[in-house]
Amino acid sequence: MIDQVKDSPLDPLDGVTPKAEQPSSRRFEAVWEQIVQAGQVETVMRLITPVLLVVLVLVVIGALQILYLGDAGAGNSGGAYSAFAALQATPTPTMAAPVLPVYDSLGNTETSGVQRLTELYTIIPSRPRVDVITYTVQSGDSVFGIADRFGLKPETILWGNYNVLADNPHRLLPDQVLTILPVDGTYHKWSAGEDLQKVADFYHVDPQAIIEWPGNPFDVYATDIANPGLAPGTMLIIPGGQREMIDYGPPVIPRDNPAVARTYGPGFCGEIMDGAIGDGNFIWPTLDHFIVGYNYSPATNHWGIDIDGDLGNAVWSIDHGVVVYSGWSNNGYGNLVVIDHGNGWQSLYAHLNDIYVGCGDSVYQGTMLGALGTTGNSSGPHLHFELIYGSSKVNPLDFIQ
Repeated sequence: MIDQVKDSPLDPLDGVTPKAEQPSSRRFEAVWEQIVQAGQVETVMRLITPVLLVVLVLVVIGALQILYLGDAGAGNSGGAYSAFAALQATPTPTMAAPVLPVYDSLGNTETSGVQRLTELYTIIPSRPRVDVITYTVQSGDSVFGIADRFGLKPETILWGNYNVLADNPHRLLPDQVLTILPVDGTYHKWSAGEDLQKVADFYHVDPQAIIEWPGNPFDVYATDIANPGLAPGTMLIIPGGQREMIDYGPPVIPRDNPAVARTYGPGFCGEIMDGAIGDGNFIWPTLDHFIVGYNYSPATNHWGIDIDGDLGNAVWSIDHGVVVYSGWSNNGYGNLVVIDHGNGWQSLYAHLNDIYVGCGDSVYQGTMLGALGTTGNSSGPHLHFELIYGSSKVNPLDFIQ
């Protein structure tokens, strides 16, 4: 009995029979041991890793199919299926096409078809003016103001209206009708026998500029410059043209020959033998120092300054000198006094209401010459004052103090 127990295969330390090892497991271990002994573990891992990843992806896809398709088959509207369905594109609902009226080709064309919206205003682009227009002078107007209104230079207003203003801005009066050119330049009245080239030369322009201006009556391709075929009296716009203006002021009146002003008016003087000489330091000729109307502007043929003041205010000499003209001026200056200062300077005082000095009188700085007025071509009380050095009229504001 004891011998049978000793021969028993049971292990006294284990109360259960051991499991037999699986043949496949032993084969895998044997193969792996051979790989390890051969030192090929790294190579084998590089080969089997992609395969394992593919297998893993396939497993995940299969699990998702089972999960979602299983829910859909069971009619489950919530959970994972609802999340999956939310990712699906929502179809756009189909809308029925609107029913349009049948086109009637024989019907009223004013009411059939597409109707245009009525526009009450038509926008027309601004175009440059090419023709002459007119303007009626208003009270308070000046050559400068009118020129600015129409975008022109002041001299263009004078050049375009010689028949009215005669190059004298002081002749501008209310209710006058002025010609307004479309461009800076001059206005020319054609005379019989004239040559277009000579006309262009006089105004310092190219004759082609006159021919090509749209407001002039020329055929650009057929006009003969020597004989343009214009009727006498035809008015031509001269774009860019310019000319010398007439100076209506008196000439320089020397002490030894004041009679040169004989043609200027009855205020000319005879021979003057001697008199006071100035020192070249000039004071203002009036109590007021405010410029009204026109300033010194050779471009507009205004060679002095217009000083404001009340009618009858005192006008006095700016420096010592001798009276070489005293009386009426025939050229628009009204009552006029001219003083020769004996050192190359002369001063001129125009539009006086009264004159208190006579020819040959020696005057001194501050001597009263007359009363401020509005005689001659004047639109209101003021003193027109000019200053001449040698033969040149200079800006008085540069010299009086």
